[in-house]
This record gives sequence, C-alpha cells and structure tokens, in this order.
Amino acid sequence: MDLKDLYRDVIVDHNRHPRNFGKLDPADAHADGFNPLCGDRLTVYVNLDGENIEEAKFEGSGCAISVASASLLTEAVKGKSRAEVRELFDEVHAVLTQHDANVDPSRLGKLAALSGVREFPARVKCASLCWHTLNAALDRATAPVTTE
Repeated sequence: MDLKDLYRDVIVDHNRHPRNFGKLDPADAHADGFNPLCGDRLTVYVNLDGENIEEAKFEGSGCAISVASASLLTEAVKGKSRAEVRELFDEVHAVLTQHDANVDPSRLGKLAALSGVREFPARVKCASLCWHTLNAALDRATAPVTTE
C-alpha cells in the first residue's frame, strides 16, 4: 500500500469512526479551537497523571481532515509526557508542512498518513488545529485557538 492509499484509508476511517469522540467530564484541562476557513470547531479534553496524558478526548465538528486528525491525535498522545507530546507536535507539523521533513515515518505510526495533507496547503490548518488546541489545553490557555 502506498502512502496515498494509506492517507485516504486512514483519513476516511478516522472521520467516519472517530476514536475518543465525546466530552471528558471531569477534565483536568481543555481548550477550544476554531478554523474560520473551513468552519472546523473542536474542544480537546485531557486528564493528566502528573506530566503524562492519561486520557484525551475531543468533540466538535469539522471537515474530514480535521476530525480524522483529532481522532489520530487522541490515540497518539495517551500515555505520553508533555515533553513527548511537544516533540510529537513538532514532528507532525514538519510532516504537514515540509516536503523534505526529516522525520522517521515508523515513529509516527498512523500519524504518518497526515503527510498527504501537505499536498493540499489550504488543508494544513484543518489537520493542525487539534494539535494547537491540545497545546493550549496543556498550557491551560483560556483564549480559544484559531487558525487565523
């Protein structure tokens, strides 16, 4: 299976059957995100065990890429420390925006499928919204995240 097939299959699957969709109540932290270009709106919730993300969920609505990216994010960050999540954010951002990103795809797992988004520059904000929103939740920011 080539990367384009993986991209399509993973995005379609995670959009149709998003993992960890719903409100986490109570949540240790949460943040809201909005992408005015596409109309994507989401809230990311996390529960922490010290510095580690014990649970992550999201709710909201958006385009297929936005929903799939949030679903993939919630799977990928569980059990990771804040530092590991920041590192993962940097790698995902590189994969989304750089054709020559020096990132090991085997380390990203299913997140590597997001590399297909870089072929559609207008959609990078759709894929990265949940990641910026997670960072805001971890920083306990109160202002909503926007991609504009």
